[in-house]
Amino acid sequence: MFKTLTMTVNGAEVSIPVDERESLVDTLRNRLGLTSVKKGCEVGECGACTVLVDGEAIDSCIYLSVWAEGRRILTVEGLKSPTGELDPIQQAFIDEAATQCGFCTPGIIMSAVEIVGTGKRYSREELRKLISGHLCRCTGYESILNAMERIVEETYKRVGK
Repeated sequence: MFKTLTMTVNGAEVSIPVDERESLVDTLRNRLGLTSVKKGCEVGECGACTVLVDGEAIDSCIYLSVWAEGRRILTVEGLKSPTGELDPIQQAFIDEAATQCGFCTPGIIMSAVEIVGTGKRYSREELRKLISGHLCRCTGYESILNAMERIVEETYKRVGK
């Protein structure tokens, strides 16, 4: 059965019909064309499909689209500035060479957005635990952790908490 779903995606309100059994990853990729949201394991284990729902990182492969009714969804596509500049988190990942094939990168970046949004300082070990729900077969995580440490520290200093 189809239901019309209204939600805010990357700052824009959208209303679209969705199958009540449809996962949010399918809605975002197939209906809205947001291909940064990757379909990996489809059981909430790899983190490739991570998006923010009302500021909280979730695995969109195990989150039904109908649960997003009235909520704010943020994907990597929504991070760029109005002038097209990259978000500082994305830039940190580039600067620290924290990407290789790039498949897992959007999901990890979305978790980083949530982590940075807390305004807290984290140790490397704490960051390692916070991204433990993401699988990356290419980088060995060191460059990812370097990028996350950098942006967390820069944000902490800027916000002054």
